[in-house]
Amino acid sequence: MNNPSNNGVTRTPPAIDLRDVTKTYHLGSLEVPALRGVSFTVERGEYIAIMGPSGSGKSTLMNLIGCLDRVTGGTYVLDGIDVANLDDNQLAEIRLRKIGFVFQGFNLLARTDALKNVCLPLFYAGVPAAERRRKALAALAEVGLEDRAHHKPTELSGGQQQRAAIARALVNDPTVLLADEPTGNLDSKTSEDVLALFARLHESGRTIVMVTHDAEVARHAGRIVRVRDGLLVEEALHA
Repeated sequence: MNNPSNNGVTRTPPAIDLRDVTKTYHLGSLEVPALRGVSFTVERGEYIAIMGPSGSGKSTLMNLIGCLDRVTGGTYVLDGIDVANLDDNQLAEIRLRKIGFVFQGFNLLARTDALKNVCLPLFYAGVPAAERRRKALAALAEVGLEDRAHHKPTELSGGQQQRAAIARALVNDPTVLLADEPTGNLDSKTSEDVLALFARLHESGRTIVMVTHDAEVARHAGRIVRVRDGLLVEEALHA
């Protein structure tokens, strides 16, 4: 999917490229349009927030970006790969290697320490044990949690649990870090700490897409994409 520029240099494709994307759900004989022709691009290293009220289509858009669902119409190209025609196994592989997920509820295994939680994506990717440990420790260090590697989630604060979850999302070096309300279960001080971590990750070159209903959270992103009634209605740029 790389396109040559006018001077003959191959251009690196954007991290995310959606063109006229639609998504329609079928409830019996009823058709419910969730997205009605959404187009936008996320460049590599960009940090964006997707906002919208309940029922706007932002959760559907997040599921499509995360390859958890398929478009009904239009195209979605992730890291130069058109995902529309991939089968379920190929989509699972794309999710494993190209998307790092961060959820509101952390989704850590309760009886497993932080190190082993972070190792999980590497295990599923078939990475050897020694390399899994090395990469997981590096990811924990990247989020400032190396000294809690052998603590279970019940022995970690909410902010530390979210840091462990972010380390797990980073460990496969994904194209996109996709965060769904990542501060929703945190107090205001801890939320600021986690958002500061996202800012540092962005500064280091990570591509971040954050889905949130909170304008205070969204203002930390470089760009805000607003969705309403299945349409993209605004793109605000921030300094």
